[in-house]
Amino acid sequence: MLISLKNKDTLIVDEFTFKCCVGKKGLKSVKKEGDLSTPKGKFLLTKLFYRSDKIKNINTSLKKIKIKKNMGWCNDPKHEKYNSLINTKEKIKHEKMFRGDRKYDLVVVLDYNLNKPIPFKGSAIFIHLTNNYKPTAGCIAISKNDMLVLLKILNKKTKIKLN
Repeated sequence: MLISLKNKDTLIVDEFTFKCCVGKKGLKSVKKEGDLSTPKGKFLLTKLFYRSDKIKNINTSLKKIKIKKNMGWCNDPKHEKYNSLINTKEKIKHEKMFRGDRKYDLVVVLDYNLNKPIPFKGSAIFIHLTNNYKPTAGCIAISKNDMLVLLKILNKKTKIKLN
């Protein structure tokens, strides 16, 4: 199964169309950490992080991981744990996974720069939630209802094509 980005505000999966938003600076072939762009390419959807205190009974074939208060995603290009899940008690620059703004109540991790991450190439590229469709810092964002539909129809081999 393939999810395609039709334009900067539409994802297409089979007969489903989802409104979305991408990075503030659009899509780029050469992504850099902090450049506010979404990377171009084809990426596997690896796993789902979710807030079990906010969302129950998620129907998906992706591996599900409950977000805990001490979870973060390392975005420090100079650190050995760059672009991976960390414990926020470690003094490493990171994005909090347990957030109050609900954007990360459901988070699908894309396999962008995950395996042997290249420093400064970009980190924390996710599909996450949005309420207002304002541009992101480099992720793809969709509504909660659309995310729940998307999670039902995708499978472990699903890829997203961004170009």
